[in-house]
This record gives sequence, C-alpha cells and structure tokens, in this order.
Amino acid sequence: MFDASIYKNRRQALRKKMSNGLILVLGNNEAPANYPDNTYKFRQDSSFLYFFGHSHPGYAGIIDIDNGEEYFFGNDVSMDDIIWMGPQPSIKELAERVGVDKSLPFDQLNVIVGKAISQHRKIHFLPPYRYDNVFLLEELTGIKASMVRHHASIELVKAVVSLRSVKEDCEIVEIDKACNIGYEMHTAAMRLCKPGVSEQYIAGVLEGIAASYGSMTSFATILTQNGQTLHNHDHSHILQEGRLMLTDAGAENINNYCSDNTRTIPVGGKFTNRQCDVYNIVYACHQKALELAKPDVTYMSVHIEVCKVLAHGLKDLGLMKGCIDEAVAAGAHALFMPHGLGHMMGLDVHDMEDLGQQYVGYDDEVRPSSQFGLASLRMGRRLKPGFVMTDEPGCYFIPALIDKWKSEGLHTDYLNYDEIEKFKDFGGIRLEDDILITPEGSRFTGEKHIPIKVEEIEVIMKN
Repeated sequence: MFDASIYKNRRQALRKKMSNGLILVLGNNEAPANYPDNTYKFRQDSSFLYFFGHSHPGYAGIIDIDNGEEYFFGNDVSMDDIIWMGPQPSIKELAERVGVDKSLPFDQLNVIVGKAISQHRKIHFLPPYRYDNVFLLEELTGIKASMVRHHASIELVKAVVSLRSVKEDCEIVEIDKACNIGYEMHTAAMRLCKPGVSEQYIAGVLEGIAASYGSMTSFATILTQNGQTLHNHDHSHILQEGRLMLTDAGAENINNYCSDNTRTIPVGGKFTNRQCDVYNIVYACHQKALELAKPDVTYMSVHIEVCKVLAHGLKDLGLMKGCIDEAVAAGAHALFMPHGLGHMMGLDVHDMEDLGQQYVGYDDEVRPSSQFGLASLRMGRRLKPGFVMTDEPGCYFIPALIDKWKSEGLHTDYLNYDEIEKFKDFGGIRLEDDILITPEGSRFTGEKHIPIKVEEIEVIMKN
C-alpha cells in the first residue's frame, strides 16, 4: 500500500471531476473454486485498490461528491475468524490507513445508498464484471440485475480513466518492480528451453517465480511452440529441436502492479536463417514503435507505421508485393499481424479493460476501426507523459487464415500466396516490452531489459 495521502488525493481528484451525487466503489469477494471454503486466489478490484487501497475481500467505499464525506464499509472479524486467521485490524483502523474518517459495517451500505436514492440523488458506479456485485447493485439500487451494466455511470468511467491513465511516480516504481520479476521469468524460460522439455514444466516454473517474488502472474501464461495461435494457453507439448517457443508472460507484484513481456526463442538455442529473417523484421517493428511513441502522438499512428515496417520486411522476403502504403491501408498485412500494437498497463495487465475499451483506448478524436486487424487495436488515442503501454508487434503464419484468404482471393495485389504457402509450418513470433511515455519520448520499464536481439538470445541460451 501507499501512504494515506496518495489515496486521499486520488479521491479528491475524482470528486472534482464529477458533477453530483454519490460514487460507489465496490471491492471484490472470495470466489469458490470447487466448494465454498476452497476459493480461487483472491484479486481485489483494481479501481477499489486505486482509491481505497486494501486488497482483502468484503469491502466497499463511498465518496459523497456534494459534501466531501467518505465512507469505508466492511465487517470486523469474529472470534471464529481470529482462531483461523489470527488477529486482524478493525474496519476503523483499515479506513484510517487510507485516510477515511467514517467506517461502517457492510450492511450500512444499504442504508447510505437507500437514503441517497430517496433524496433523488445520483448513484455513480462502475460496470460490474462479477455476478455477486451485479446482484448487490440490484439490491442496493433496485435496478434489475440484467440491466445493471447499462446503468453504469459513463461520467464516472471517464473520470476514473482520466486519473488511472497517467501513472504517478509511486506507480511507476511498482511497475518497474513487476518488470524486474518479468525479467527473471523470461530469462529462466530461455535457460530451460531445450528439446525434450515439456511446455508445462517451463510454464510452471515461471508461475512459481512470479508467486515467489510477488502476488502471482498478471495473466494466464502463454508458452507454446505453436505461436501462430495468439493466445495459446495449451502447454501439453514437448519442445522439439528447430521449433520456436513463444512465451508471453508477466508478473503482478505484491502491490498488484503488472508486467507483460513476450519473447520468441529457438528450441535448441540457435535460430535458422529463415527464423532469423522473420525475427529481425519483428524486432525492427518493435524498435520502430519505441522510436515513435512519444507525447501527443496517437498510438494508432504508431501502429500503422509499425505495420508498414512489417510489410516492407515481408516484401523483401517475397511474401508481399506492390505499394506498401496501399497494402497497409487496405489491411493486407493483417494476414500476418491480426492484432493491435499494444494496450495500456498498470493495476491491470490490460489496464481498465473492465471500464470499456472505447473509453480507455479511444476518445472523441480517435475512434476504433472496423478493419480486420486494426479493429483489434486496444489503444489508439493520443499519448501523454505517464502512460504505460505495451509495444508488441508480431508476425504469424496461421494456416486456416491463409487458406481462407487465398480461397476468397483477398488482397492478391499485395500478397504472394505461392511463397506464403511455404511458411505455413513456421509458427509465429511476437516481441513485447512495456514502455513508459516520458516528456521526452519513451523508455522501457524495469531495471534490466530482457534479452531480445538474436545474438543476445543465443548467448543466454548457450550459457
């Protein structure tokens, strides 16, 4: 946790961005895995963490916009709880740690919200993503559970996005710590990537590293020699000499800030010439994004310029042809990179995605595209100092997608299908780092940069 003043200042800043009424911020509860007392690892709601700090189940907070009062809701533990859990701080003490003067039992939440509704005051809440909170909001507000998400406050969403998008210095320190854990995870994967080793073993080691340094992995680890499947969570294969192993993994540190990195490395420790050719194209894309990402530049424009680097490289290999600018404008390159360049990162690995991507990654100036590939760009709006972004270009040879486009005769002016056919056994390459937008440009997060150049990777794998 941070100092109480951090949370007080955040709540004050939020209140100033809102018109009137009550802001209701719900924490998360325990979720049973297979019976009530055996729960999934608890993860607090990120906006609750941001404004009220505590990472335990069963809490809620209220910020009264009109009179400035703030409330922290939760139940003190019973003697039975103490027997199993040990002594716990009181709700009053927890509230004081985040600068809240008024603390109440959780059932008083209904009283405070009910009184505000009776006075015809606006109740602002964020879109719920857990069903227990959906039903709690139904109970508190009278809005049917099926309609609760439709009544979430867009005013509150936009206010929260505007605050959480720009990372404070204390948050950048935490993100750097998470990236330091990510460095340990990815370099371990490089050392373990040998023929005959199971994907599951390496994935398990990475999860253990994340848990030993912090809270957990920041998302389900992607570790596969079938990297052409973008989110491949299957770890059932044994690594084979000559294949590429794609590892997309990150850590969530003890204060719940995240990292997200991807490396693609050769099983056996040595890239083939063909793998090197494609890898260096993706590396050039990665470096181009770092070069272009700076304040007042839209991330959509960075994405498009990176796609041109990809297309130029593939044209040099004989896989694409024609005018590159026209090919990218038409979306022909998306056969090889059907996803966006990156997303925001912070307390969530896809930061604030629960609030709606149209508000997090876009605004009135930059709107989402409907074009295949570009439509998957999660973050397109203008960059500001303090934004933390992922830079994750890739090049994939997806046999089913190649067959579909070829059968439909798509983009034949720009795609050389005869040559592309020869790469259907290739797999995929993605390279990803987390970057902080600074007043001067951008920098990598974390104290050490995960090896990324061909020669760096081959050296660490050899040693």
